Amino acid sequence: MNSQTEKLVIAGPAGALEIAIDRPSAALRGVAVICHPNPTQGGTLDNKVVQTLARAFVQMGYRAVRFNFRGIGKSEGQWDEGRGEVDDALAVIAHAREAGLPLALGGFSFGGYVASHAAQRLDDKAERLCLVGPAASRFDMTTVPADTLVVHGETDDVVPLASVLDWARPQSLPVTVVPGVGHFFHGQLPLLKNIILRGWHEAGAASSS
Repeated sequence: MNSQTEKLVIAGPAGALEIAIDRPSAALRGVAVICHPNPTQGGTLDNKVVQTLARAFVQMGYRAVRFNFRGIGKSEGQWDEGRGEVDDALAVIAHAREAGLPLALGGFSFGGYVASHAAQRLDDKAERLCLVGPAASRFDMTTVPADTLVVHGETDDVVPLASVLDWARPQSLPVTVVPGVGHFFHGQLPLLKNIILRGWHEAGAASSS
């Protein structure tokens, strides 16, 4: 993401996992682990939406940790249709989280599916989730906490908005819809970042009031 990005390889359930870490310049508020889109369709930790999520979290004081799922970049193993990829995320979370610091989880598209399932499997629960364009039409999204921040483009032609609303409706889960924007937020990444910053702070203020 920038010259200060640290690249590491850690042990994962199917071999090595490649991770990238970006640190805030101010006091550390927490750790955010961010999951990238479908690796069978070119998704990597360098995806622009994933980098935007990382920038937003760094600006809010989180150490942002991105990683490549198995079989991508320097990560070993093979595509496992989402099952093993959730295990990958849990391995990265176990490596990245720090005692006494909140854990946030983020994900874009398929990464939203992985983040939601990883969150459900944690004994020590995450502070909050941020899901952008979650792949509700393609994978079996699970229920998420009520304060999860969900952002979706109105004209998304990869994951139709209707499928996300169908997933969110039974949970009474709000969805922030960005008018006229497609799946990859082309030309609208600064707007996406601002929506994340504003939505995260608003929820934090609501939970403390």
